[in-house]
Amino acid sequence: MNIEITGEDKSLTGQGIDLKALNESQYEAVITTEGPVLVIAGAGSGKTRTLVYRVAHLIEKGIAPESILLLTFTRKSSQEMLWRAGRLLNDTCSRVVGGTFHGVANMLLRRYGAELGFGSAFSIIDRGDAEGIVNLLKSSLGLGKGNKRFPSKRVIINMISGSINKSIDLEDLVYDQYAHLGDHIDDILQLQKHYREFKYNHGLMDYDDLLVNWKRLLEESDQVRTTLSERFSHIMVDEYQDTNLIQADIVRMSAYTHDNVMVVGDDSQSIYSFRGADFFNIMRFPKVFKSTRIIKLEENYRSTQPILSLTNDIIRNAVEKFTKTLFTSIEGDILPKLFTARDEREEARFIVKTIKKLHQQGIDIENIAVLFRSGFHSYKLELELAAEGIDFEKRGGLKLTESAHMKDVLAFLRVLVNPQDNLSWNRILLQLEKVGPKTARKITTFISSASDPFVALTKYPAGKTWRMSFVKLTDLFKELRSGSQNPSVLYEKVQNYYQPVFLQIYADDFPKRQKDLDQLSSIMKGYDELQPFIDDTTLDPPETVSLDAGSVKRLVLSTIHSSKGLEFDAVFIIGVADGRFPHASAAAGEQWEEERRLLYVAATRAKEYLYITYPRQLMTPDRQFKHVGMSPFLSELSAGLYERVGEQFSNDYKMFSRTEPSAINYEPVQRKKKKLNMSDFSQGCKVNHPFFGVGTVVKLSDGRSLDVHFDRHGLKTLHLDYAKLKRL
Repeated sequence: MNIEITGEDKSLTGQGIDLKALNESQYEAVITTEGPVLVIAGAGSGKTRTLVYRVAHLIEKGIAPESILLLTFTRKSSQEMLWRAGRLLNDTCSRVVGGTFHGVANMLLRRYGAELGFGSAFSIIDRGDAEGIVNLLKSSLGLGKGNKRFPSKRVIINMISGSINKSIDLEDLVYDQYAHLGDHIDDILQLQKHYREFKYNHGLMDYDDLLVNWKRLLEESDQVRTTLSERFSHIMVDEYQDTNLIQADIVRMSAYTHDNVMVVGDDSQSIYSFRGADFFNIMRFPKVFKSTRIIKLEENYRSTQPILSLTNDIIRNAVEKFTKTLFTSIEGDILPKLFTARDEREEARFIVKTIKKLHQQGIDIENIAVLFRSGFHSYKLELELAAEGIDFEKRGGLKLTESAHMKDVLAFLRVLVNPQDNLSWNRILLQLEKVGPKTARKITTFISSASDPFVALTKYPAGKTWRMSFVKLTDLFKELRSGSQNPSVLYEKVQNYYQPVFLQIYADDFPKRQKDLDQLSSIMKGYDELQPFIDDTTLDPPETVSLDAGSVKRLVLSTIHSSKGLEFDAVFIIGVADGRFPHASAAAGEQWEEERRLLYVAATRAKEYLYITYPRQLMTPDRQFKHVGMSPFLSELSAGLYERVGEQFSNDYKMFSRTEPSAINYEPVQRKKKKLNMSDFSQGCKVNHPFFGVGTVVKLSDGRSLDVHFDRHGLKTLHLDYAKLKRL
């Protein structure tokens, strides 16, 4: 319900802000500017609007923009909020300090890092870099040689990062979550120690270090803690349910001279424990900050009431929660639908047929999403969509700057801002023809001990077979260091040097990779200095943008985790079966409760149409079929909140035609007449798949299945009865 502001309340609106645009709860959250505030913001309840108005309201009250700290989980979120606040008020909102926890940590550590013994020129490494360092250390320490059970670099980084984000000792985490690796605990602890030393000695920080060192800065320096707390007189945190213990401690200490902290979040949408998020941060906030004012945003501006009634019922049985009931004034009487399929193939066909009908009714294909618990759950659906020629995009995958060729180019720029970055030096040197890992390590050792690595590089005695390419490299750095320091100019020089190397290394698919390099070039034009660019590409790597982005409309396939914060006219939640959702490994307790919240998040993405489906038969990892029932979360739902559909569809299943007319424009698929046999394939032969593309047969197995390695999608196990493979 919108409220009328009368009397002295109107003076708060000033000329730039009209608080009458807010509902009663939003208004209360905006004008409560002193003391701790916990805003429990239900899905679609306008939490972003509330934060935007509060920023503008604080500035209008006379709070200096520089004294406001807005912490979000993506840089895009903070930028959008401050832009919207600026439209409400004026451009002074751009002076608010806004960004991610990691981004703000980077800014503060470059200024105050000397208090901890860090210089301001440290480099930030991403997950791939961290795994590379661990691999290097494993080799140099002689760990895991010939032992197939020794943990991989990925698992080791998972363990080290997990112990930090969950604030527990690495040894305890290993015995608790990786008990089968307990025999290697001494070597794992040794790797942790050397990994920490390697980063410090080479001026590197990973994502976790940024938070750990920000917390250390506040803990170990009374002066810095006081300075920062007095500077940021008003702190706001978005998505507080996604914070870990370190972030919660940072918020507490940053406000120690005052308690002007407003955190916004939804306990029912806490689904990131695998990243270290602690559900209990939001639950214990009123205990950490005494006299906390709790405000609930329960009016939903996204979904119809039938959808909200179902989502309210999903979360009703949560063990711990802030009780809230979502409601809306949006008209709509279409009940959510439940479809029970015979198997995953029938489930996929039902979804495709329903998507066609929705599209024919006028819903744009990009406003329809299919959500699932895990990425592989959509496999059968992807085959069906590809066979029907329906365009779709699957959310996730590598960011633009996380691929190998992008890391190659960025390495040159990274050493310019941090000459002690031996990881980048090693990557650069390995690009030289006739230079292997051993030689690259010798060179990096030689130059890392010098006061100026670039000068030392010119003095290294190059081998005869690679002297010419080495001279070109040293000439490049002379040019980079002596000319214009504009990022675009530097990138162009690096590109000119790298292009011949690039064409040689990536000869198989260089056209696609070249588009990535061109995209990076356009991104760099928005920067005046190199350091901010390097930081941004690591902390918030840009997405790869397709050339037809914006012109081709696609159905969205996404894991539920990747869909959080999004909304669609129609949503399908698939695979909601016992043993799959909740995940079979989810034991009673917090894991089980998070799975419940995961289903809640998925259902609250829907605006008008919600379909929940599950198959009665699933294939197990050992390729056996088993019968399953609906998810326990569905069986808990009250009668009358959903409508069962699809009985006629199941009866007509065998008659369903893939070539039936559709409003979606796609080319008809030519169906293969000859049924393929295993004898038609052999190890090493080339095949084509309608979705995965060209691949090579790696292994033939019993039961008409074979393992195929695809150039772009890796190793897949396919069954001839379903895969629609074509031998090339």
